[in-house]
Formats: sequence, structure tokens, C-alpha cells
Amino acid sequence: MPYWRLSGYYFFYFATLGVLVPYWGLYLQSVGFTPVDIGNLIAILMFSRIVAPMVWGWIADHRESRMAVVRLASFLTIASFSGAFFGSSFWWLAAVMLLFSFFWHASLPLLEVFVMRHTASRPGAYGRVRLWGSIGFIVAVTALGPVIDARGPWWVLPALLTMMLGIGSFSLTLPESEMRGSVEHAGPFRQALLRPEVFAFLLACLLMQISHGPYYTFYSIYLEGYGYSKTLIGLLWAFAVLCEIGVFLVMQRLLVRVALRAVLIASFFLAAVRWLLIGHYPESLAVLMLAQTLHAATFGSFHATAMQLVHRFFTGKHQHRGQAIYGSLSFGIGGAVGSFYSGHTWVTLGPTVTFNIAAASAGLAFLVALLLIRQDRS
Repeated sequence: MPYWRLSGYYFFYFATLGVLVPYWGLYLQSVGFTPVDIGNLIAILMFSRIVAPMVWGWIADHRESRMAVVRLASFLTIASFSGAFFGSSFWWLAAVMLLFSFFWHASLPLLEVFVMRHTASRPGAYGRVRLWGSIGFIVAVTALGPVIDARGPWWVLPALLTMMLGIGSFSLTLPESEMRGSVEHAGPFRQALLRPEVFAFLLACLLMQISHGPYYTFYSIYLEGYGYSKTLIGLLWAFAVLCEIGVFLVMQRLLVRVALRAVLIASFFLAAVRWLLIGHYPESLAVLMLAQTLHAATFGSFHATAMQLVHRFFTGKHQHRGQAIYGSLSFGIGGAVGSFYSGHTWVTLGPTVTFNIAAASAGLAFLVALLLIRQDRS
């Protein structure tokens, strides 16, 4: 497996996310958009994350030259995002965001299949590649903040373009021969999708991402309201991702000793605990640090285990669409629903109740996994 080339790809892919998530809204605000406009534009990113992986997964499952699909998506991302330098009207940026996110969301699920094929015999080895994405996120988020403070939000544009060029460059280094893989017949995709344990797994993942809505949407605003400085808030975000990296490093040894199902169930349970801690003890920095430590479970062990299960559930020609539907349902639909409900309950019911709802959603994921996902037999 071309470890360093794949690690470089992950680094730049998630470094792009590390620029986009914290700073894209600041750029939109700087060019005069209202909060409603900004919300509508960012919703486009969520929408494309629901649709794009399924479209590109179907294309990849019907082609032998899958790396060509990755490269095409990577360079169309660069070309379409370049439009952001040539206009800043609402409809112009809406078109740019729709196009670049459609292509950007396409390539990662295809690479995930490739990595899982090479690491499936070593449970947890996936995390040693994926951790470079977390490192990329931290580097981008910490490096760009001072630049924006000193020179303004316009620098988000060249930063994003640079990260996307990194994605494209590393896609050129990955060999097509190692991406071809197996295309054997695996039965109808619908049949694989509707197996009870697969349906239960996808439902639990959907509920897990719904539970993250208040955290990703309002965590910084929430802590600022309790008097925490922006510097400290940023450090709490970074600390959580460092904990995520830690769990990626130990997953290979952990999954040799502990069943996938057990790790997944524990991740759901700890997510419920995390949201309760954040919702009820915001005044305590020690409790908030403990809650951020649990990011190791709510993203790290959860995602690493989910990737193993997707690879196990969807075989042969269905692997790319399996990865795509996992991403579309959990991070796409789950993320969109989580942001939507938390936006409404935050104002009407308050932060504590909103995080209680998040904990309930993670608790439902725990029950679904506990009762409906079968015990590992491997």
C-alpha cells in the first residue's frame, strides 16, 4: 500500500475541511452576506454531500479505471472553486459552491475503499492512514487563523485553492493498478442494503451524526456565552482532534482484542455522555476538557470501526456505493438534520435541552446497535 501517498492525500483533503468549516462563513460575511444568506449557501455543501457520493460511487462501481475517477473529481474541484475569485454575488457563489462541493465530496469515498482493501486484514490499520487527515485539519485551522486576523478573510480563498491543489497533486501519485481491485458479482445492491444488520448499522450511524448537530453548529457560540475566550475555545477544538489522532494510533491493537460491534456500541454510549456533560456543565473547564477527550470515541473509534463494517457489509462491485451511502446517510443527511433541529431548539428550548436531545439521539443509536447489530464472528 502506498502509505505516504495516501497519507498526503488525506492530509490535504481534511486540511481543506480545516479551512472551510471554521473560516468560510467569515469570508461570506466579509463580502456582505446576511446570516440567512450564509446559512443558505452553507446548506448547499450539506446537500451535495448527500447526493455526490452516491453518484460517483455508482460511476466507480461500473468502471475499472477508478483512479481516473478520483483524479477527474480532484481537478474538477480545483477548476470549479477557482470561480470564487471572479465574483461574489449570491447566485455566482451558490453555483461555485454547488459545483466544487459536488466534485470534492466525490473522491474521498473512492479512496476509503482502496485503503480498506489494503488494511482489512489488519483491523485498525486504517486509522494510521486516516490520522494524517486529522493532522491536516489541525495544521490548517491553527495556521490560517493568525493570517485572517492580520490580513482579512479574503485569504480563505487562496488557502482553500492551495489545499485543493495538494489533493490533486497527490491523486496523481496513486497507481491505477492498485485501485482496480475486485469487481466480482455480489448480488443486487438493494439486497445487500436491506439486510437487517446493515439497515440497523446505517440507522445507528444516522442517529449518531444527528446527535452531533449542536456541537458542530453552536459549540463555539455556546462557550463564548459563558465567557470563554476565542483562543481557549480554539484550543478545546484542537484538543478534541488530538484525542482523535490518539485513538487512530491505537485502533489496530485495540481491534485485535475487542470486537468491532463492542467498540461501536461503546462509541455511541460515550457520545451520549459527552453531550450531557457539555449541556449541563459548561461552567467547568475540567468537565469540558473531559468531554473533548471523548471525541476520541464519538468520532475516532466510531468512524474507524464504521469503516471496517462498511467494508465487511458491502463487497465486490458494491464497495464504492456502500461507502457512498454510509457518507450520505450519516454525514450528509445526519449532519443536515442535526444542524436543522439544533438551530430551532437552541432558540426555543435553550442549549441544555438541545444537548439533551443530542444525547437522546446518541442513546437511540446505542440501543439500535446493541439490539439489532449481530455479534462479530470473525
